[in-house]
Amino acid sequence: MAKPVVYVTRKIPDAGLKILRQRLTVKHWDSEDAIPRDELLKNVAGVDGILCTISDKIDKELLEAAGSNLKAISTMSVGETHIDKQECDRRLVHVANAPEVASDSAAEFTVALVLLTARRLLEGMEAVVSGEWGPWRPMWIVGFEMVDRTLGIFGFGRVGFGVARRLRPFNVGKIIYHDLFRAGYADQVDAKLVTFDTLLNESDILCICCNVTAQTVHAFDKEAFSKMKAGSILVNTARGTVINQDDLAEALDAGIPHAAALDVTEPEPLPLDHPLMVHPRCIISPHMGTATMDTRINMAVAAAKNLDVMLLGMPDSGENWL
Repeated sequence: MAKPVVYVTRKIPDAGLKILRQRLTVKHWDSEDAIPRDELLKNVAGVDGILCTISDKIDKELLEAAGSNLKAISTMSVGETHIDKQECDRRLVHVANAPEVASDSAAEFTVALVLLTARRLLEGMEAVVSGEWGPWRPMWIVGFEMVDRTLGIFGFGRVGFGVARRLRPFNVGKIIYHDLFRAGYADQVDAKLVTFDTLLNESDILCICCNVTAQTVHAFDKEAFSKMKAGSILVNTARGTVINQDDLAEALDAGIPHAAALDVTEPEPLPLDHPLMVHPRCIISPHMGTATMDTRINMAVAAAKNLDVMLLGMPDSGENWL
């Protein structure tokens, strides 16, 4: 029997391709750069499965281009907002993501942005390069410490909990979070469930770690920023759509929040002429939250296994993916 044919839309770690090639016929776009849309539509024609990334738009047009053979789509990401799941359901195309493999790297990077912003590290490094660094001055580029500050987390899933667990040893004063439900593991870090308004009012450091839902899109808008604490910092490593970026630029101009760090924007990349790109109290990184080799390998392996299983079922006991 002929092996099912799958298409991989980007160059991925070899560990993922090795898994796919054991039981599937693999075609792929062997480039770090995103595949052009016309090439993607042409190359998915007749395939049984697709392994995609978060930058590939899986919509009705693509599903029609793939045709009736398509049975499964596996995304090498936690997020699934790039996939029209309703259209996939209508066509009986199975969809899988990789939700558990990137949490640690995303939490680590969130903490890095917190420290970078709170201690104004980037400003200091730029001052060295520009020659602004001079004799010691007691009030030059002063930030604030974590000790006794209130850490607020919007979305207390794997990443949110990971951030709380990592920042707890910094002796933050308290940890509060807002989510739809109380998280059972919150007790491990003495985190308290609060209302959204309380989160805004009391957080010195507010980390956005939520999923994208109808309730979270633009949750941080002009009204929300007006309720934030003076001197607070905002860090977003979730999705760009959670923040109204025009409202954030105005809020930073007004001084509340005092500073922001964004690893995600909408769109990506953010246009060079957007006010946040040049704002002196806004740090923007290029979606690096899961950018470790460990995580990339784990993401590729998880996505490959998901696609393999959706098309062929679990391997026999004598077979070994690795």
